Amino acid sequence: MKMKLLMASACALALHTAPVSAQDHAHIGHDMATMADEVVIADLNIESSAEGSGTARLPRNEGGMHGLHLDIADDWMIMAHGYVWGVYTDQSGPRGDDKAYAQSMAMLTAERSFEGGRFQFKSMLSFEPLMSNRGYPNLFATGETAGGEPLVDRQHPHDLFMELAARIDFDVAEGSSLFLYGGPVGEPALGPSAFMHRGSAKLNPEAPITHHWFDSSHITYGVATLGFSSRKFQVEGSIFTGREPDEDRWNIEKPRFDSWSLRATFSPSPNWALQVSHGFLKQPEFTIHPDENEHRTTASAHFANGNGLTATAAFSAKNRDPGPTLTAYLVEVNWDIDDHHSLFGRFENVKNDELFPDHSDVLHEVPFRVSKLQAGYAYRLPLSGPVNLALGGSVAKFLKPDTFDTAYGKSPVGFTLFAKLSLGH
Repeated sequence: MKMKLLMASACALALHTAPVSAQDHAHIGHDMATMADEVVIADLNIESSAEGSGTARLPRNEGGMHGLHLDIADDWMIMAHGYVWGVYTDQSGPRGDDKAYAQSMAMLTAERSFEGGRFQFKSMLSFEPLMSNRGYPNLFATGETAGGEPLVDRQHPHDLFMELAARIDFDVAEGSSLFLYGGPVGEPALGPSAFMHRGSAKLNPEAPITHHWFDSSHITYGVATLGFSSRKFQVEGSIFTGREPDEDRWNIEKPRFDSWSLRATFSPSPNWALQVSHGFLKQPEFTIHPDENEHRTTASAHFANGNGLTATAAFSAKNRDPGPTLTAYLVEVNWDIDDHHSLFGRFENVKNDELFPDHSDVLHEVPFRVSKLQAGYAYRLPLSGPVNLALGGSVAKFLKPDTFDTAYGKSPVGFTLFAKLSLGH
């Protein structure tokens, strides 16, 4: 171990003394920290995972939270991360629309280690409530309401409070801990890490049309989670509020703790994180389906090679009670080709019965399977320190039954342009 640490120190000294470019200087601190971490990891054979949203795990190769890290008094570490997207989208067809809008998220975490464990305060805010409750155009997306009417072909804005929670870990063995997580706003142990926290979706400005199959519970008003975490395994269970946020997006809603979930995650190597989960949600869409509960089962595989390539594949079955079982599939990828150029893409296929909310429509509550295929490019520009800018765009093609030609046109498409200013990446 001492020899490995000496080697790491020698390599760090070589990095410090060798002639370097301005761009190299920007990477030295990160490279040295990563090198020291990898020496310890190799010696202890630890194959842990990075933290996603809530208590979800991601491949360790995705790394920790990127952004601004500050050490303050009493051994506290403050970590800040966030972004603002400026987006313009144009979705074609009779149900299509165009809109310029802004998305935003700010995360602030305070962390302190103590003898035998770790404590975290976690907060996440968004100013998307400034957007109309109708959100932005997103063909074949459904979920939540605006003005009491179901949102169809739109993506709703997020609430002001996306997370206000705390987590405490107690070490029980080398590399293993018991943890408690919870708060007035948080995320239960259900589904994969939310899309805005996955490396495979970091440059995609559009929410998945399968969002309400996989990660719609990432903003939950009232959650408590108990779990066990080791180097390769994590098992956890939550009680939480099953009802999704209402249209008042500025407040904190009443916790109900009327739902539950279980999740198991396996991290066989730094490249992978595999999860399966199941949950019962009481009246999740209270306005649209007031008499229906939901049993949701998900499975996902997350991959990160540590060299710019991240990917996610996921499946979900949403069983309404009473009602049908509706399934969804998702595959998404992000490839940072080099320091500036990135390609990203997403394929989704979902069975949905909410596309025709008018009760007089013959297609009302008839389930149909639709698909979305999206591909995009981004040019990344580091500005100063952890501040980055990404400029890019995407194009989407939608596959649907011929029955939808009148409502959606024969071959609907979507075009999106964006600028993403972020603290971290």
